[in-house]
Amino acid sequence: MRTLYTNAAVFTADGPPAAAFVVDGGKFRYVGDAAAASAAAGPGARTVDLGGAFVLPGIIDAHTHLLMTGQALGKVQLRDAASLADLQDRLRQAAAENPDAPRILGAGWLHTALDGAAPTRELLDAAVPDKPVYLDANDLHSVWVNSAALAELGIDASTPDPLGGRIGRDAAGAADGMLYETAAVQIVWPALAGAARDEDRDAWLESAFTHYAAAGVTGAVDMAVQHDDVAAFERALARRHGRLPLRVKGHWLVHRRDSTAENLAQVDRVLELARRLAAQPAAEYLELCGIKIIVDGVIDSCTAAMKEPYADGSTPGPIWDRESLLPVVAAADAAGLQVALHAIGDEASDIALDALEHAAAVNGPRVRRHRIEHLETVTEANVQRLAELGVVASVQPVHADPAIQENWQAVLGDARVDRAYPWTEFTAAGATLAISTDAPTAPYQALPNLYVAATRKSALEPGLPANLPRYALDLADAICHATRDAAFSCRTEASLGRIAASYRADFAVLATDPLTSPAENLLANSVLLTVTGGETVFDAAPATLS
Repeated sequence: MRTLYTNAAVFTADGPPAAAFVVDGGKFRYVGDAAAASAAAGPGARTVDLGGAFVLPGIIDAHTHLLMTGQALGKVQLRDAASLADLQDRLRQAAAENPDAPRILGAGWLHTALDGAAPTRELLDAAVPDKPVYLDANDLHSVWVNSAALAELGIDASTPDPLGGRIGRDAAGAADGMLYETAAVQIVWPALAGAARDEDRDAWLESAFTHYAAAGVTGAVDMAVQHDDVAAFERALARRHGRLPLRVKGHWLVHRRDSTAENLAQVDRVLELARRLAAQPAAEYLELCGIKIIVDGVIDSCTAAMKEPYADGSTPGPIWDRESLLPVVAAADAAGLQVALHAIGDEASDIALDALEHAAAVNGPRVRRHRIEHLETVTEANVQRLAELGVVASVQPVHADPAIQENWQAVLGDARVDRAYPWTEFTAAGATLAISTDAPTAPYQALPNLYVAATRKSALEPGLPANLPRYALDLADAICHATRDAAFSCRTEASLGRIAASYRADFAVLATDPLTSPAENLLANSVLLTVTGGETVFDAAPATLS
């Protein structure tokens, strides 16, 4: 049915503001003033009076993890644990309330909650000694486990470290309960995935869909998908008759293996799967864009690859060195796949850019749309190099929230903290900036993410001072980075990310106009309506919007 939406403040992301628009066949057919929109709608069109509300293109979370987010919403929430005792009490309570649960899963713990203590299996044993406990760190790059979980995983003093990861050990060499990087990704994640059922994954995905739709999100770039994720997406498409409430663009996580041949074989499998999905009728809602490679770790755990030592003197290397990375990136580039490279440390961004330059040199001129993810520390020279290569800078404002910066700053402990998360340097250099949440490493909600982007203040603890406010983004620009530029980051800028004639009708309606209100309004603002492909996927108050 043709629908006229009127009486609105429409932020189009490119063109002038509008007051009304027409949707038909899942696309915007006219965007402009009220009278012309009414004429374009014609007789018999359904009319929706938006009551002066603010309309923006549907948010595209340009880097997230959908199944993980859905699952994390049901885990013991630890991001706001005030102390070690508080964290332990939450675990005890979860165990008491779920006596039949085979294990306790928690999410989001921060080093600063531990009162200076090191995370050890004994601290978790003191809370839950009789069943496995698995706690995802806030950054998802390590897992803290108790003795029962180590036993369940078969990890003991003789277990070797996996390539690119580390099993934490005490002074006697016994596993201490911390599993870093590939020890988490390649040991814990598959073990927990094997313990889950398809109906569990379906429930997690539906939870993610529901929460994202209520947040005004109509698209997601799912980083690190694997077979279980793709299978869950395809089951959702079957349940939902070929449509999803948000459009999913996936990047397959390529694990570093012992040989180049094994690494390249993963790229070949991704290409086959991408072609299969592209041939499906539902390709508009599910696409495999390319590959994701985690070049290094994270700063909080001192596993990000830095040019200079951490405050404790450690100098960890990358997960992927140049020799292993270059042929994989070149092969993916030659196949037309997008490459998304996780690079948090300044040395890691060096390696990532070297790999992208190598791919361009060996494969010759072509249209590319590669990305570097996070870029929390990066040299000024590499900001320029990234822009010159046309690489998308994919950043997550919520990672710069002052409430979670204490440990991040302490482990660097020098002038490097003064150029943390330098978003405006990328835009000044001419690079495209796409913003996202990286949920569940941070809250999935879009509006608090925009608040941090525009203020560098905390959405978790709003009273804290801003974190390097000179790098704050203009709010209108931030909205564009979360819509138009996020669409660009996944090669859909010709059909998504704008409110314009012929574009797909993905949009969200907010209660108040954030561009004419104090920035703090973003923390109190609410999503009234979310529409994907012309179909309402969330309606907070149907009686008032019809």
